[in-house]
Amino acid sequence: MAKSIYIAGAEPRSGKSVVALGLMERLIARGRRAGFFRPVVRAGEGADGLIRLMTARYGLAAPYEVMYGVTGRRAAELVVADRVDELRSEVLRKYKELEGACEVVLCVGTDYSGVAAPLEFEFNAAAANDLGCLVLPVIPGAGRVPEEILAAVQVMLESLKTHRCDCLATIVNGVAGDCLEEVRQAVTKAVGGAGPVYVLPDEPLLAKPTVGEVAEALGAESVNPHAEGMDREVADIKVAAMQLPHFLDYLQPGTLVITPRDRSDIALGTLMADASDTYPRVAGLLLTGDLPPVPQVWRLLDGLRASRVPVLSVRTDTFTTAMRVNAVQGAILPEHKRKIAAALALVESHMDLEAIEERAAVTRSEHVTPLMFEYELLRRARDNRRHIVLPEGTDERILRATEILLLRGVVDITLLGDPEEVRRRASELGLALEGAAIVDPLTSEWRDGFVRKYCELRKHKGVTEDAARDTIADVSYFGTMMVFEGKADGMVSGAAHTTQHTIRPAFEIIKTKPGRALVSSVFLMCLEDRVLVYGDCAVNPDPTAEQLAHIAVSSAETSRMFGIEPLVAMLSYSTGESGKGEDVERVREATAKARELSPDLKIEGPIQYDAAADAGVAEAKLPGSQVAGRATVFVFPDLNTGNNTYKAVQRTANAVAIGPVLQGLKKPVNDLSRGCTIPDIVNTVAITAIQAAGSQGQV
Repeated sequence: MAKSIYIAGAEPRSGKSVVALGLMERLIARGRRAGFFRPVVRAGEGADGLIRLMTARYGLAAPYEVMYGVTGRRAAELVVADRVDELRSEVLRKYKELEGACEVVLCVGTDYSGVAAPLEFEFNAAAANDLGCLVLPVIPGAGRVPEEILAAVQVMLESLKTHRCDCLATIVNGVAGDCLEEVRQAVTKAVGGAGPVYVLPDEPLLAKPTVGEVAEALGAESVNPHAEGMDREVADIKVAAMQLPHFLDYLQPGTLVITPRDRSDIALGTLMADASDTYPRVAGLLLTGDLPPVPQVWRLLDGLRASRVPVLSVRTDTFTTAMRVNAVQGAILPEHKRKIAAALALVESHMDLEAIEERAAVTRSEHVTPLMFEYELLRRARDNRRHIVLPEGTDERILRATEILLLRGVVDITLLGDPEEVRRRASELGLALEGAAIVDPLTSEWRDGFVRKYCELRKHKGVTEDAARDTIADVSYFGTMMVFEGKADGMVSGAAHTTQHTIRPAFEIIKTKPGRALVSSVFLMCLEDRVLVYGDCAVNPDPTAEQLAHIAVSSAETSRMFGIEPLVAMLSYSTGESGKGEDVERVREATAKARELSPDLKIEGPIQYDAAADAGVAEAKLPGSQVAGRATVFVFPDLNTGNNTYKAVQRTANAVAIGPVLQGLKKPVNDLSRGCTIPDIVNTVAITAIQAAGSQGQV
């Protein structure tokens, strides 16, 4: 089954909890190790009723604080401060704590009740994609005619499509009984083949609050705390202003009677009516205002311990109290046995839970958001912890990234530089770097051994010991030699040095893997809902056909390393056999050579970018291709094209570009841009650690 299902309401009061209860009942009954998660909850420990319901009914083992992302107060603070990415990151981190212990996680979205309610749909859509969920939209139908319901469904589905969410099914909830079939047919036609449609009828019981919920919402005092009727549903509200004989005629089953404290006749008459066989049972009695009660009547009420009618008291006036009671929304709580039974019956009789489970079992969300991808990078690096050397030990960005990496336990780190200067700089910045090793290339005990090894490696170039000593004093060469000699698993540099300064030592010392003709690079392009691989955009200016073939194979290996199925597009200005020319022939030849190097590789070329990326264009230009319209790895014909394209996509599509990631070396060395940010450094270090683990066969 899918790892996660995200139940998202289109509006407030959509009925998410009813659907969630039915699905969780099915999952638990099938023996699934199911978890429950809400991205945002009300502040206060144990405040979320739906989490309490799931925990109590199904014995979920996770602590309450693990079953939600953030409180509504925290979410509002981050939204107001324009830090929505940080909000999404916190939710994802908390979700991942729960996900690892579960076969499937049922997520229920926000309630459209917070400060940022207008932004909640966008947040829910983004959260569903961040968590890798299939979305189960719930559209409220209560009080709407079929045309209005259909319009609401179309808006919801179009919005989900715009946000590239994967829908599991569509649910319309609370539809009037005489409209069920009409709504089902109209919505099914509108949805087409996008998934099943389920229409649930209105069940008034589920929307009714209990007396206990009213008491909690109003902060009411219980006059007779021993009454057993706090779980009674409030089906009707009556404000008692007329005389008792006339008022009694207006009582309905489940009425909550609201009356001022000094109306002794109404209070006593309500209790007697409930005890009588000639009047309906009431839900409760709510006394209002600051007027002192008649002492004898108050004493009488206080002594009615055997009465089943809850009697509540508030200080607000009758009108204000009635308005507040009318605003109380019913929920399904663990103690609401009747509501739970009604909800389960509703779902089981109007939804094919088996079909939903089967559909979820074969459907996977293919969306990978930048946040999800970056989180996964850090997780994989942490799970296969490696030692990375950072030569630019006094650069502020390097130091700040180092602290983050150490705090999160992603890698072990060695910083190069004068230890006193590095520590002074870290102290000035207020950073805690106690876990990092600091090595000075000028005084290190490794220096003499590195000098001898470098002389041996470069003797064919006439390198002398004196020249080698000067060379090894350079932080890039010293760091590269650490990787070569096994003192570190990988190196990341370039924040304060050129690309050539960073990678030339790797060419001289580490060299390429067996069977690889050259070192190349890729950028991992994190788009809104997927990650693509672009190569080569940083190293080889004008590759030959053979070099392009090696770039393609290396890029495919890199994509696999990061969980991306390689579908390789060899890009050109022509698709298939439609064009001629030297550049097209070079790409065609490169494609053939790549197939020889890696016979199992799914590769297409020459192909234009639109045919590689867009399924509609692919069907017209290259029908039947395994790659066209679905490509994940894009190999550019030259550096000019690749570098400009990645930067254009990065800026115009608001993509996160991670890289360049060097490939083809025996051990990983990666370059940073001199304009890199702290997150860039963190991501590149994590990538380097994953590459190191992969080269040792541990990823």
